[in-house]
Amino acid sequence: MKKTLSVLLASAAIFGCFAFVSCADKSENVKVFKELELTAEDYAFAVKKGNTEFKTSINAILDEMEDDGSLETLINSYFDGTATFTYENKSSSPQTGDLVVATNAYFPPFEYFEGNKFKGVDIEIASKIATKLGKTLFVKDMDFEAIIPSVASGESDIGMAGLTVNDERLKTVDFSLGYYSSYQVITVRESTTLFDECKNAEDVENILKAQNSKYKIGTQNGTTGYMYSAGDSGFGYDGFKNLTTKGYTTGALAMKDLSNGKIDAVILDKQPSLMIAATLNK
Repeated sequence: MKKTLSVLLASAAIFGCFAFVSCADKSENVKVFKELELTAEDYAFAVKKGNTEFKTSINAILDEMEDDGSLETLINSYFDGTATFTYENKSSSPQTGDLVVATNAYFPPFEYFEGNKFKGVDIEIASKIATKLGKTLFVKDMDFEAIIPSVASGESDIGMAGLTVNDERLKTVDFSLGYYSSYQVITVRESTTLFDECKNAEDVENILKAQNSKYKIGTQNGTTGYMYSAGDSGFGYDGFKNLTTKGYTTGALAMKDLSNGKIDAVILDKQPSLMIAATLNK
């Protein structure tokens, strides 16, 4: 269920909820090389392995949303800043019969906080799924690395966090149909010219291979970006052993350190990179 969606960057003011990444006095604007797509991947929702009936229900809902155009409309509303949906849990802990969604709410525009409420592409889709299934949605925010184990153990019903489908994850969970195609991109400080002449991913990789251990790439723990930079045989990435990969609990924290000159580059999913950069840049 791949589809190419028009990407319209919302203004920084719309995403003021990310004020925690605001710049220090000596910070610098960052630039995202959005055209240099380092990897291609599909996002889907994780479900407990063997729960075929539940997965079939999720797929039927996604198919219906794609067929009537509501899925594309919903996603684009978060890219152009017109989305208004927010969600607040109805109880302090999951209740029997709730649809429990595991996420990491620091990944705009797919999941993030607006004040104390959850917002994002995945959160709104989760609400629609819960309604279709006659359940109450309960969103459980956790570290990104904890999402797959939470679903695999049955603690959560579904993982929705911009999750990339790959063979390694398929060993422990099943995935729904894909609902969005994404890419990893590199972001650097505005004054950095190292990648300015790059035309493709190979050019970027050749430059990264020429760096040494003093060169630091920041990325979010457990994500495709981390595997791509650090290397992971299970995910099919050789990585860059010559340089230093620094993991962060959120991509926003990595971007903040980049802006403040503590690291040299960030590798993160394309749309979150653009939106976090918009909140940082003056």
